[in-house]
Amino acid sequence: MGENVKGYEQIIAALNNLLASELTAINQYMVHAEMCENWGYGKLHNAVEKRAIDEMKHAEMLIARIIFLEGSPTVSVLREMHIGSTVETQFTNDHSIELSCVEMYNDAIKEAGDLADSTTRQLLESILKTEENDHIDWLEAQIDQIKQMGIQNYLSQQT
Repeated sequence: MGENVKGYEQIIAALNNLLASELTAINQYMVHAEMCENWGYGKLHNAVEKRAIDEMKHAEMLIARIIFLEGSPTVSVLREMHIGSTVETQFTNDHSIELSCVEMYNDAIKEAGDLADSTTRQLLESILKTEENDHIDWLEAQIDQIKQMGIQNYLSQQT
């Protein structure tokens, strides 16, 4: 298949599936960021907002690839959001969505490889790297810090 993958329905469907997850994450993270801002946790607001912006960039890359493949990006589908009522719950919910996304990216990377679409595979691998190395690692570090120092001490450092 190589570079000539225009109109390939399986890849487009996989990209749209990933797009729905990214768009859901954007919305969930923006709500969490604004809740943190409202609670006075400016550092958390900035960190969570940055994650939302990363996801916007991922969505943009997926949309561009779908359009290149002569598909139609589906931007009107969202998955169920899980808004946390506390910082701890937000982290747990965001960690879950990230793990789900990683699994979906791995499946789509395998599918792109099976279909010999190296360009899509490389795009998805670059997004996956950000999800694993930046988003999941950061969330796991925050969850560990809360366990080690307690939620009150953790939150006192986030203002």
